[in-house]
Amino acid sequence: MSGRFFKTGSLVRYLVSIPVLLTPITVACKTIDTIDGTQQRSAVSENRTGQSTDEISSGILPQLPSRSGLPVAPNGLHYPLVPDEPAEIAALIAAIENVLLNPQVADQQLTAHAHQQQVIYRFLSHRPQLSQSVRSHLDPRWHWVFDQHIAARREFLAMHRGPASSSLPAWRIQSPAPANELLKAYRSASAATGIDWTVLAAVNLVETGMGRIDGVSVANAQGPMQFLPTTWAEPGIGNGGDIRDPWDSIHAAARYLVRRGGLKNIRSGLWGYNNSDHYGKAVLHYAALLKQEPLTYRSFYRWQIHYASSAGDLWLHEGYAQETPVGVNDHLRRHPHSAPPS
Repeated sequence: MSGRFFKTGSLVRYLVSIPVLLTPITVACKTIDTIDGTQQRSAVSENRTGQSTDEISSGILPQLPSRSGLPVAPNGLHYPLVPDEPAEIAALIAAIENVLLNPQVADQQLTAHAHQQQVIYRFLSHRPQLSQSVRSHLDPRWHWVFDQHIAARREFLAMHRGPASSSLPAWRIQSPAPANELLKAYRSASAATGIDWTVLAAVNLVETGMGRIDGVSVANAQGPMQFLPTTWAEPGIGNGGDIRDPWDSIHAAARYLVRRGGLKNIRSGLWGYNNSDHYGKAVLHYAALLKQEPLTYRSFYRWQIHYASSAGDLWLHEGYAQETPVGVNDHLRRHPHSAPPS
């Protein structure tokens, strides 16, 4: 979520902002369909926004807000714009959600739409009155989805204390492991431990953007699931695996959640992972979205890394690489696309 969240207790560390993708990576619809052993939910084909499946699958995707002169990232896209009027925002949300949950839309077409979705919910989470107005214009079929996203973001905002940072972290933002490989890891770890795959995916999302962030936190937490080396070394947790390997770290996270009581009460397990009720609630909001509609994974996988800074909610694109912290102003002089458009 937004860059500077602090953990307490045995896993004190930075909590990352919630992110999503630059490089289009294919997620086979069949892989998504079989996550819970069922066919894709019929809700996707309910024509929730008035666009037919044929229209969308034939390449007529909803137009995203744009204007000339915006700086672009290395992937050729600019920072998503949010419309001014609540009704326009609501219409855009409905159109985007319909596309992101449509299995007939090719994965490589989802990059810009997933980032647009992410930015809208981040933007609205800071603005309660506007958020409520947007919700009032939104098709009621999307109210629950909207509420989960906004609630998750606000839980992370509640964790933030102190002024926004005037520097950016010493991270490297990289492409995540292929989506189908991560799905296999979540499902394998779930089968081995009983921890729901959606919780593991949500933890991976909020910790490192499903592996996009390659960096060591101020407390020395490492890898895609942000383990302290001391915790990793505990008997039955790391099990001799590689702390930086997605498969190993996802399985270790599942074992750790079990050890902290996650099978009896997942909130207790998440408290052990990060000593904050806000953290646990946020993770479970995202897990609920995945459980209700597994194709939500396609958009979560594509969310970008955003960082709450003194210059606003900065987008750290894939390719960002800093061996030491860098001043926000210095970064923006070199990468103006990172800043939200004024």
